Amino acid sequence: MNVSLRHVSKNFGDTAVLKDISLEIADRELFFLLGPSGCGKTTLLRLIAGFYQPDAGELYFGDRRLNGVPPHQRNTGMVFQNYALWPHLNVAENVSYGLDVRRVPAAEKRDRVREALAIVQMESYATRSPNQLSGGQQQRVALARALVIRPDVLLLDEPLSNLDAKLRLEMREEIRRIHDRTRITTIYVTHDQKEALSLADRMAVMREGRIEQIGSPREVYRAPANRFVAEFIGECNWLAGEVTAAKCEGLIVQTAAGEFLAPPWPGSSPSRSVWLGFRPEAVAIGNGSRNTLVATIAGVTYLGEVEQYVLEIPGGARVKACEQNPLEIRRPGTPLTVHVRPENLFVLPREA
Repeated sequence: MNVSLRHVSKNFGDTAVLKDISLEIADRELFFLLGPSGCGKTTLLRLIAGFYQPDAGELYFGDRRLNGVPPHQRNTGMVFQNYALWPHLNVAENVSYGLDVRRVPAAEKRDRVREALAIVQMESYATRSPNQLSGGQQQRVALARALVIRPDVLLLDEPLSNLDAKLRLEMREEIRRIHDRTRITTIYVTHDQKEALSLADRMAVMREGRIEQIGSPREVYRAPANRFVAEFIGECNWLAGEVTAAKCEGLIVQTAAGEFLAPPWPGSSPSRSVWLGFRPEAVAIGNGSRNTLVATIAGVTYLGEVEQYVLEIPGGARVKACEQNPLEIRRPGTPLTVHVRPENLFVLPREA
């Protein structure tokens, strides 16, 4: 089922929470709404579920216009942040609740509950109560309860936020597996960048009720639309610069740290003021064919699989760098030659 939002706005009193949102989510897509607290992503999810109605704009599931349609007539399954399991019902009874409301015949209900529990690998826990389950197991039950009604659209509201780090990693894999098996159009709200990058087919990054960028995880990470997106989706170094030439191999950008070759940027022209951005992991140790700097190590943080450096570069700026699987001990105050490959740079107008 494809989901379409067309110029949707939502106000709570005098506060505009969603501002002219237009979005197309493809059939069977695992789509993420990502952004900081207060950006409007949960409001947007609840509007799709039918808990809120838009003050302007239109919402469609396929060709069906849903403005004014109540939640129980939309055939959506929703998984809440707090799981919302009934403590007095066992696992199978919790999963079957939506079927009971729909008055599904008993034989069919048993088959569908068994099928849903099999999808989330919880068949052997059918008779247990929720308080006998771990957080990850409760999350699986909540997923099964949403899947058992065979929804057209599955809505997930920060489903992993209550789990510890190890369980979150395990449940990421489970959610991807479940989606690949069911192929239900799924809309997932989170503020966790790693969840979105590792799971999403596409994502929308939101800020203050607006969508800043839509794209695949790789597109958003490697070609952010502006500084907000770049900094929200991961760490980023910035150098102020001026475009001095636009050549076939790329842009020549002059900064206080020296001259850089960067990828072509549509609409760029000489004398344009820009931000030159690059990720810490894009800083490679040693000489490169272009964009080489002789830096001084200002700080070192050893994390086992990676070592993080703060480097002081020519012109006095400080940037972050990462070295995977570090072997050599490097200490503050020592020089370090580094480079950034042109394809790992991105250029944004200074106003972005």
